Amino acid sequence: MHTVTNRQQAEAWNDWEGVHWAEHPERYNGMMGAFNAPLFAAAGIEAKDRVLDVGCGAGQTTRLAARRARDGRVVGIDLSAPMLERARRDAAAEGLDNVTFEQGDAQVHPLPDRGFDVLISRGGFMFFADHVAAFTHLGRALVPTGRLAILGPQPAGPDSAYARATAALSPFLREASPASRGMGSLLDPARIRQVLADSGFTDAEVAPAVAPMTLGADAGDAVDFIFSMGPTRYNLRDVDLATVTRIRAEVHDALAEFETADGVCVPGAVWIVTATREPGSSSE
Repeated sequence: MHTVTNRQQAEAWNDWEGVHWAEHPERYNGMMGAFNAPLFAAAGIEAKDRVLDVGCGAGQTTRLAARRARDGRVVGIDLSAPMLERARRDAAAEGLDNVTFEQGDAQVHPLPDRGFDVLISRGGFMFFADHVAAFTHLGRALVPTGRLAILGPQPAGPDSAYARATAALSPFLREASPASRGMGSLLDPARIRQVLADSGFTDAEVAPAVAPMTLGADAGDAVDFIFSMGPTRYNLRDVDLATVTRIRAEVHDALAEFETADGVCVPGAVWIVTATREPGSSSE
C-alpha cells in the first residue's frame, strides 16, 4: 500500500473489524443495500463512464457501478486488505472484467489526473484524516465537471427507530470501536457543503433519503448481527455474561416491532450528497 495518512483507520480496517465485514458482506449490504437506489440515481452512471468508488469495502457498490458502466471501467479503493480480497473474489464470480480494486488511503493514493467521470462512495469518505485535503486530491482525479455522488449518515436522534430498538444496548456504547472512529465526522449538511466548496466542487446538494435497513431474517437473527458488529463487541468486551444476556433479550423483544415478511426492517435515514468538480478550481 502507498502512503497512508490515517494510520489508525488503516490498522483498524485490517484487523478484526475489517475481517468481520469481509466475512459477512451480506449482513452489511442488507443493512445498507436499500440506499443503493438513491445513490446510483444521483450518480447517473452511463455506459462509457469511468467510475471511482471510494471506501468500496467488500465491493457491492463497485460491482453495481461496473454493471452500469458496462463499456467503461470502475476502480474501487479501500484501506482494508481483507475486504478487498472478498471484493475481488465476488467480482470474479460475477464475471465482471471492467472492475479493479486497489488498496490505499484515498486521501493520498496515486490516481490519474482527470481519469474518472464519476466518483461515488457509500460512507467511506467519512474516515478521512483531512476531508478538504482528501476531496481536493480526489477532485484532481475527476474530469472538469465530473460528478460526485456520496452517501453518509444523518444524525441519529434518541427517537429514531434504531435507537428505540437498541435502547437497552445504548448505555453500554460508551466509545467508538477502532474502525468506527470518524463515522460521525460529516453529519451536518452545512459542513458537508463547505468541505466540498473548499475542495474545488460546486453545486453541492445534500438531500435526505429514507429506506429500510434489513438487520436479519427475524429478531433472533438480527440480535446475532447487532451483537457481532464492531461497536457492540468492543464495548461489551468486559461486561459480564449475565448482563450481556439480559441486554440481548431486551433488544430481541424490541426488534419484534420491526419484524416483517421480508425480515427485520428498521427505518434508516441518510444524506445523498451530489456535487460537480469546478473546472477552474485550485484542484486542476
